[in-house]
Parts: sequence; structure tokens; C-alpha cells
Amino acid sequence: MILEVTIQLRVSNYKEGLQYYSSIFQKGPDFVPHEGFAEWEVIPGCWLQVAEGEPAGENGPLRLGIPNLDIERNRLVKECKVDKFEIYTRNEVPVKWATFSDPWGNKIGLFEYIDKAEEAKLQRRWRLLERNL
Repeated sequence: MILEVTIQLRVSNYKEGLQYYSSIFQKGPDFVPHEGFAEWEVIPGCWLQVAEGEPAGENGPLRLGIPNLDIERNRLVKECKVDKFEIYTRNEVPVKWATFSDPWGNKIGLFEYIDKAEEAKLQRRWRLLERNL
């Protein structure tokens, strides 16, 4: 049985990485066990670790589901200085998606459910899970 998931991204400048990912998640880390290492609980039981070190290169992308891809892209371009990236769709795929890189070359993907009823089902599931924690 799997209890939790952690994903680690490495950044060559920890202080800049901490600031960058705090902007991405619009909050500071949930846990900082020691210098050079921070963790955000992205959703219950799923943690992103940002660690000081040599970036892995061809990793990822880390994909994050969000409610509105257009709004989030505009926020990232403005607040995080991300280059404007293209948003993709295909008829047979139930989401629209995009990928960009952080300043250290780590790939981050975003996706939005096109069917908002499907998104609402997921949100209800998470609210129930949070109430039971």
C-alpha cells in the first residue's frame, strides 16, 4: 500500500528556488526540515520537495491540475517571469495542457479539465478527504 508520494526537484540556487516555488504555489513551504530543503504538500499526501543541488536535466514534467489554465499562465508570466507558453488541446483528450521550465530547467506541466463536471467531482472528492483527515 502506498501512503504518500513525494517528488523532488533540484535547484542550483536554493534561496531563488524557495522564492520561485513559493510564488508558483502562492504560499511558503509546509515543511523545512533543514537548510537547502523545503516541501510543499500539493494535495493531501502528495509532496513536492525542492532541494539545493544539481538539477536532474531530463526529468518530468511534474504535472499539476488547475481550475483555469489561461488565468494561471497569465499569473506565472507576470509574477514568476515565465516565458509565455502555448496551451494545447486535442479532441480526444479531456484536458487542455501546457508545459514550461523553471529557471533551473525542471519541466512543469499544467492541465485543466475541459469538462467542468469532471473537475467538480474531483473537488468534491478532495473536500471529503480533507474532512476525514
